[in-house]
Amino acid sequence: MGLLNFLKSAGKSIFGGGAQAAEPEKLKEEIAAAGLDASKFEVALEGDKVVLKGAAATQEEREKAILAVGNVEGVATVEDSVEVAAPEPESVFHTVEKGDTLSAIAKKHYGDANKYMKIFDANKPMLSHPDKIYPGQVLRIPA
Repeated sequence: MGLLNFLKSAGKSIFGGGAQAAEPEKLKEEIAAAGLDASKFEVALEGDKVVLKGAAATQEEREKAILAVGNVEGVATVEDSVEVAAPEPESVFHTVEKGDTLSAIAKKHYGDANKYMKIFDANKPMLSHPDKIYPGQVLRIPA
């Protein structure tokens, strides 16, 4: 739990193409698009900060909900107040930089570039292809 930073000018544009955060209902749609039950989460906006509350069954579910709302253009921070029923070790969040590849990120975090599919799988369905990442995007790097 805490405050996570995102690049406000990067991310999926869901609110008319401006660098402003979307309405809470549109952000809940992003949670649902990540394959999660959006009814488990409450979403509120305070300027460019999203306040995310609710209950998740797993750490993965919690982290994917955070990324679903954080990787939206106009969102600068996500205040995480999601309770997890079965706590597990938290993933590391990695902000993609220009020139990054999943292999390079895997090499940095795991010491093995061939573990890039672990990162790809951990970020589905947000990622549709291992080569389609962009600067400013935040990814989960499982323990």
